[in-house]
Amino acid sequence: MSKLPMTTARLRVISQSFKNECLNGEVSAGDFEWQFKWAFGKGELEVEPSLGRALIQDALMRFLVKTDYNLEPGGDYIFTVRARF
Repeated sequence: MSKLPMTTARLRVISQSFKNECLNGEVSAGDFEWQFKWAFGKGELEVEPSLGRALIQDALMRFLVKTDYNLEPGGDYIFTVRARF
């Protein structure tokens, strides 16, 4: 049985507002880079640009939901995506 493909994603939190229930940041994996806005009060995630978005969006959302209150502006985080970029 072959191993599942994996890629390490790197996330940086740029800003966070509990008043607006929003988190902004950057995420990269492989040769791709995206900016994201997570409206955690609404459970909505926007990822731009669209190139490669389908590869990262679900894994990014799972990571954000799992670690939301531990994320801080200026913080750098990593997580694993089960795909090869």
